Amino acid sequence: MSDPRYFIYCRKSSEAEDRQVLSIESQVREIKELAAKQNLPVVEVLIEAKSAKEPGRPVFNQMMQRLYRGEAAGVICWKLDRLARNPVDGGAVIWAIKQHRIRIITPAQSYAHEDDNIILMYIEFGMAQKYVDDLSRNVRRGMKAKAEKGLYPSLAPPGYVNDRTKQQGERDLKRDPERFPLVRRMWDFMLTGLYTPPQILEIANAEWGFRTRRTRKMGGNPLSRSTIYQIFTKPFYYGWYEFPVGSGKWYHGSHEPMITKGEYDRVQDLLGRKGNPRPSTHFNFAFAGLIRCGECGLTITAEEKHQVICTHCRFKFAYRRQDICPRCQTPIEKMANPLFLHYTYYRCSKSKLPRCSQKSISAQELEKQIDQLLARIQISPRFKEWAIKYLHELHEKESASRNEIIETQQKAYKECLRRIDNMVKLKTSGGNTDGSLLSDEEYGRQRSDLLKEKAALEELLADAGHRVLQWLTLSEKTFEFACTARERFAKGDDMAKKAILAAVASNLTLRDKKLCVEAKKPFLILETSMLGCGTQMQAIEPEKTGLSQGRKETNCPHRPTLCACRDDVRTYGPEYQKLVRSIYHFFTKECGSISFKLSDWSFLNHEQSMDQKRN
Repeated sequence: MSDPRYFIYCRKSSEAEDRQVLSIESQVREIKELAAKQNLPVVEVLIEAKSAKEPGRPVFNQMMQRLYRGEAAGVICWKLDRLARNPVDGGAVIWAIKQHRIRIITPAQSYAHEDDNIILMYIEFGMAQKYVDDLSRNVRRGMKAKAEKGLYPSLAPPGYVNDRTKQQGERDLKRDPERFPLVRRMWDFMLTGLYTPPQILEIANAEWGFRTRRTRKMGGNPLSRSTIYQIFTKPFYYGWYEFPVGSGKWYHGSHEPMITKGEYDRVQDLLGRKGNPRPSTHFNFAFAGLIRCGECGLTITAEEKHQVICTHCRFKFAYRRQDICPRCQTPIEKMANPLFLHYTYYRCSKSKLPRCSQKSISAQELEKQIDQLLARIQISPRFKEWAIKYLHELHEKESASRNEIIETQQKAYKECLRRIDNMVKLKTSGGNTDGSLLSDEEYGRQRSDLLKEKAALEELLADAGHRVLQWLTLSEKTFEFACTARERFAKGDDMAKKAILAAVASNLTLRDKKLCVEAKKPFLILETSMLGCGTQMQAIEPEKTGLSQGRKETNCPHRPTLCACRDDVRTYGPEYQKLVRSIYHFFTKECGSISFKLSDWSFLNHEQSMDQKRN
């Protein structure tokens, strides 16, 4: 009878090629020396790079099947935890010893059915399982401690990198110098409202050459569709994260935020509904998706018509799906100088109310009405130059009031800190041992709310100087836009026209072929101050509508106009100064909110870059 033969089984926990390689080599060397010393024939050396904390290791399972078939009498390994760290695999080894009489040999001990030390295997496998459980708890506890300190407990999202210069457990996130500006630019594109996430994804991968950060196992690939949506829905980018995900516990990160909370909220609105990204399908036409039907409230859509007039029978028909005249059967290619027609119409989608009575309107007529709206806010270049000059004077005069605002914010910040301290004292007081004064649930909720308030105030205080400059910049751009909006609209492409209308107006509805709009606040101030050019200007809203309307009164020439047709105004009195102050004070209140931001004007930069490409 031949001597029993054995498998040598060696395992390392990591699948990475450059980790624990020496562990495998040392295991094989030591076990071969043991087999030679005890004269144990070896059938095969089996090596596996797989964690044993869960069942499902392919090499181990195949080895057990071969043992059941009698290909070997047992296994030689370094320690029992190399065979199993979970109760399923551990039970399989013990069952094989009892049922199939296999033998397990380690440098310290051997285990067989006839021996009395099987109970030790139960203890060894139990200790191995306990090690995995303790390690898991320790990792979770360490990640929670990192999260509470503001250190993001996971791999850095696109635009950031983990700081490897610090010790493990203290590593925070820092800017990825290569990708941070590109991801920020993706947010800017999304904030304009002119791009869908798939369009931004195509631009980033194809035009910018964006590639993910390369790591040991992966990376160096184009950005995926799922990742672009994760970027635009991840609160991490404005400084907050939830850990564990779904727990409702939010932490303020110590990393540098890429965007503000207002910008994040605005992108969620643009995506469709908060936290649920939904791509838009209205970007093939200039105004589709911006306007709603005044009768049923559904979105206004657009459609194109491509027609040709037959030169033989003068019959007009659509030619995109047929190449012969339906009446006289004359092929289009045989017609002498056929007249091709191309129309774009805007109409109610009627998806939920097919009986909606509203009729379509041509793109030319709709653009004409939008031009009338832009005419109501147009100013002359002379007044624009004077207004910007006066803005700088006003900016300097109001430095004292700006300091008062900063002092108020500082008081609010100190009050927030005081409330946090009082809450912690109440939670840790001796009378709250049973949670009667402040329960754990209430403490967690109040703590989260106060930390968010504290972070918002810190953002205001840290960015105070930038916001003051932003007030001035937004005011300047308002006057510059009002001076050139009509010209830009007339010469711009569909994307520019869409951006201009979205920047000027809100609550757009179409009823009885009339566009009803509400000018946004800065332009509403400008429109209210412009009382005509010597002739009455007709309002473009319908007389009867159940919807909210803007100003409907016709303009009367009470005082000198701000319009371009009266460039003879050389001095500007108190009423013009009041107009400039009103717009400037509007931005001192609204700057930093989601209603109006500097990124609203980024489409002008896009338009300028397109002009440079065309030139």
